[in-house]
Amino acid sequence: MPLIYIVDDEPNIRQLAALAMRDAAMECETFANGEELMQAINWRIPDAVILDWMMPVMDGLEVIKKLRSDKKTRTIPIIMLTAKTDEMDRVLGLEIGADDYIPKPFGVRELAARVRALLRRKAFSEEQEHDVVIAGPLMVDAKRRKVTKNDEIIELTMREFDLLYIMIQNRGQVFSRDMLLDRVWKVSYFGDTRTVDVHIRYLRQKIEDDPSNPVFIQTVRGIGYCFAETLEEET
Repeated sequence: MPLIYIVDDEPNIRQLAALAMRDAAMECETFANGEELMQAINWRIPDAVILDWMMPVMDGLEVIKKLRSDKKTRTIPIIMLTAKTDEMDRVLGLEIGADDYIPKPFGVRELAARVRALLRRKAFSEEQEHDVVIAGPLMVDAKRRKVTKNDEIIELTMREFDLLYIMIQNRGQVFSRDMLLDRVWKVSYFGDTRTVDVHIRYLRQKIEDDPSNPVFIQTVRGIGYCFAETLEEET
């Protein structure tokens, strides 16, 4: 049974989210703030985290930064709950490392569907056969979910890895934003295509020498993205 940690300073939100998880046959534990969550993770690592943005003691963004900076927790799927309605606030959460966001108030069925979608994607990724793809200085190991560039390890989030792996497997193929949403976030994802742009930008910051002039992930104007079919190192 998947273990989900729910973090929110509002008791009614914690109770509602916990009800959604239990109705979906998931185990859950609830916490009132980020410090309680971090203490619990020292004892048991969850399969996913549902995290409120605005909390006392330690806000959601700070929690995400801590989780993403630790090797033991950096691939935990994170859904951010937020009462913020501004698009740039949501984009900031995704850039920091959230895998998804859901606005308050939320429906229990939608929340459960999003958690299930993240867990399916994580399980699928972990079950892939050992497959190593090399493109110039980049090497992507699907089984170990490991990426290196010039033999140096690059740490990616779950979404970033999945985006890179899908595109590097299909070099030269142009993916629309909708295609990437479908392939990476699956049909249960209810976001918009801006989410893809945010994750691509963050991925470029990690794998490109000059993110403003990308060599690996190319923008195809009016359509989407593709991984370069040939690289200078290979010609």
